[in-house]
Amino acid sequence: MERYRRTITQLGRPTVLPSSPEEAVLETFSNPYPGRHYVVRLTAPEFTSLCPITNQPDFALIVVDYVPDLWLVESKSFKLFIASFRNYGTFQEQGTVYIHDRLKEALVPKYLRVIGVWNARGGIGIDVCIQSGDLPSDCQLLPLPFSNKTFNCLP
Repeated sequence: MERYRRTITQLGRPTVLPSSPEEAVLETFSNPYPGRHYVVRLTAPEFTSLCPITNQPDFALIVVDYVPDLWLVESKSFKLFIASFRNYGTFQEQGTVYIHDRLKEALVPKYLRVIGVWNARGGIGIDVCIQSGDLPSDCQLLPLPFSNKTFNCLP
């Protein structure tokens, strides 16, 4: 099954929401500045998935920071990928790591960090951070949209 493609086919056209993250195709396009270092941030403030045991909904803020090499992710395909978790059963840690792994596969970035800030259920909040690659020394991560937490995780 196709997991990513190097052409844009979903943008500007009616699309069907993938029924699962495995069916979602991340579309990429060429980085117009491959020799420059810069941070791209994608934010999904209304991420939802289902607990695979109880089938109860889980809600999260997903923050993706990456320094592209040759490829950028097209935002509509990312939106459809994120929305495909809506009725999908996954543990919070598993979902966050899966998002990272799919983006890493599609983008092959110089640096990638995915943070999942999950709403508390049963009085326990879970925050997950996974990163890979090295942040270039001439690049700086954008401030996080919440002031009471810092996320520095090792690959």
